[in-house]
Amino acid sequence: MQYKTETRGSLSYSNNSKVMNNMNVFPSETLAKIESMAAENAVVIFSVSTCCMCHAIKRLFRGMGVSPAVHELDLLPYGVEIHRALIRLLGCSSGGATSPGALPVVFIGGKMVGAMERVMASHINGSLVPLLKDAGALWL
Repeated sequence: MQYKTETRGSLSYSNNSKVMNNMNVFPSETLAKIESMAAENAVVIFSVSTCCMCHAIKRLFRGMGVSPAVHELDLLPYGVEIHRALIRLLGCSSGGATSPGALPVVFIGGKMVGAMERVMASHINGSLVPLLKDAGALWL
């Protein structure tokens, strides 16, 4: 069973009795891993399996006919490091998973679009579909 534990200034996921915690600045290997994962598909979503906002974004893309690659960070052994790096890349001041805009994080065409509010704003103002077409995720 998966549990997410959060305290101010730290983030950890525990799987059974194994707890991972990374208080350090993310290394360049983590950034390289994020870039590699983001380039594997036209649309890539970094998510947490129990997050309702992550679920909403996944449903949005699937409802548009897009098949995103989804990385559930709470299910990956290195998910905590990637989560922390994404939070820093977004410019969030808090290291917690509930900081505004922390997850989901969406990449389209290998470029970071942002979190929930950026994706929804792009969808509402009509700029999301052209991004998806340019990335080859939609053939409308």
